[in-house]
Amino acid sequence: MVKMWVLVADSGRARVFSADSPIGELQEVQSFTNPEARLQEQELLSDRPGAGEGRHAMGSTVEPKEQEAIRFAKQIGDYLEKGRIEFKFEHLVIVAAPKFLGLLRDNISPQVKDLITLTVDKNLVDLKPSELRARLSHRP
Repeated sequence: MVKMWVLVADSGRARVFSADSPIGELQEVQSFTNPEARLQEQELLSDRPGAGEGRHAMGSTVEPKEQEAIRFAKQIGDYLEKGRIEFKFEHLVIVAAPKFLGLLRDNISPQVKDLITLTVDKNLVDLKPSELRARLSHRP
């Protein structure tokens, strides 16, 4: 039996579903929220003593809201890595808002990337499992 995980995410929420086959019923196994994604830039700056603009590896400025999205993507990436190590899934499908999908790709280990069978750049995080399954039913 093939164990598959489906990650559905945007910068404010992520849900992980499992299925026993590519067309199997989706069961939610984990949910993450990132309340900071709803805050305005000024609120993020004022909540952190001495906080200013973050720095990206390339030396460019990263706005606080984007820094929070990067932190959230890393949290999800760490969860996926733990699931891989514990053999909780053999295949991974990622459905994410386009901008957040890029952040996820940057924060997922190469070993998890090897298990990705499909990526969909759409924000479907609010769909019910049955609606999500219907949207993915025509995909492998």
